[in-house]
Amino acid sequence: MSNASTNMRLKLPLICLLLQLALIILFAIFVRYDGDTDPKEWFRRKAQENVTNAENEFYFRYPSFQDVHVMIFVGFGFLMTFLKKYGYSSVGFNFVLASFSLQWATLVQGWLHGMKEDGKIHIGIESMINADFCTGSVLISFGALLGKCSPVQMLVMTIFESALFPINEFILLSLLQIKDAGGSMTIHTFGAYFGLVIARVLYRPQLDKSRHREGSVYHSDLFAMIGAIYLWMFWPSFNSAVTTLGSAQHRTALNTYYSLAACTLATFATSSAVNEEGKLDMVHVQNAALAGGVALGTAGEMMLTPYGAMIVGFIAGVISTLGFKYLTPILDSKLKIQDTCGVHNLHGMPGILGGLVGAILAAMATKEVYGDGLQDVFPLLDNERSAKQQGMYQALGLAVTLGIALIGGTIVGFILKLPIWGAPADTQCFSDQPYWELPDDDWGHGEMVPVKIEEVEKLT
Repeated sequence: MSNASTNMRLKLPLICLLLQLALIILFAIFVRYDGDTDPKEWFRRKAQENVTNAENEFYFRYPSFQDVHVMIFVGFGFLMTFLKKYGYSSVGFNFVLASFSLQWATLVQGWLHGMKEDGKIHIGIESMINADFCTGSVLISFGALLGKCSPVQMLVMTIFESALFPINEFILLSLLQIKDAGGSMTIHTFGAYFGLVIARVLYRPQLDKSRHREGSVYHSDLFAMIGAIYLWMFWPSFNSAVTTLGSAQHRTALNTYYSLAACTLATFATSSAVNEEGKLDMVHVQNAALAGGVALGTAGEMMLTPYGAMIVGFIAGVISTLGFKYLTPILDSKLKIQDTCGVHNLHGMPGILGGLVGAILAAMATKEVYGDGLQDVFPLLDNERSAKQQGMYQALGLAVTLGIALIGGTIVGFILKLPIWGAPADTQCFSDQPYWELPDDDWGHGEMVPVKIEEVEKLT
């Protein structure tokens, strides 16, 4: 039974209904179909421009969208099910946050850089992908706070983050004119440090009262591995989903593919090396093996070369694994940042790495290397900027992202600290029980008592 502070009977229905009602009204006022979706406009184009149905953007972008969508709802959701008593919340809260975020992000992104001359936001398949990107950033922040916040707190966080994300994105992509198609900076770095700062503000000095639930059990790690595999398989689509059609999109998928492969070997090697008995840690495999995809978010479409992608992926796997082994305990004990999912290791550091690699490659871009494809990747080069200037703008974009994430996360953290959102007590963290009806069995309801394997073998 939930206590009075965590009872969601009024708070959760009220915020969900109010938010959805507001979204419906705002969509009615501002949102319309784009030219590839509206039948009147599409058939006008077919008649005047002699286009065919096969040229509708849906057929170019929908496969990538579907992959990204699976990553958001299945990949991120199941990756966070490693907590032995928090499986319902990991998947369930992921579900509701994503469902709200993709709607709210559509509006804010449209207001900032999607408004047409008629004052409306015209949406289509690409706007769906971009809304999912914003949602990915929200879910990264959710990972840093996993198990320590109520669903209402997470929805309040999403309201602010899904507004700040498009602002940061607008500054980087529209004002600074940088390249970050796969979001090393806009998605991963922003989401990680936004969530980490909130975790610092919401620091719980008495969290040890719930630490016995923070770990995993055999089956919860297997569920989390399902999420990791889905993310790993679809990451080439994630990074290439909105890149320029043609060689740039093809190159992004290829670079990400090889980066992930090299990252996986680096993760296994490092995980075994840092263990005194040479054993592998499933936490490393679930998370650090994905860091190669994060690190290719900015540079994926650039002329990194396949072996360069492997080098970046390998470095990302090493630093991510070392982060889980050595840095996470320091963040917890010294800096008072309780990072449940280790988003600093999977998204934060590899995101910064990706931003820096992108800045270096941009500064080295030449017509000799890219040929006529230079304008696809760097539209301003040769006309308005030199390669070195583009590299400087890329680095500036990383600094801007960190600044907005840290300042925004601090403000939102203090808002979430208000005692009105139904946060769990220190003794109730990492447990589904305060917020879910649970089956009456040992796996879902009662507390698991640790038993040594030797004792089990004696009994059998």
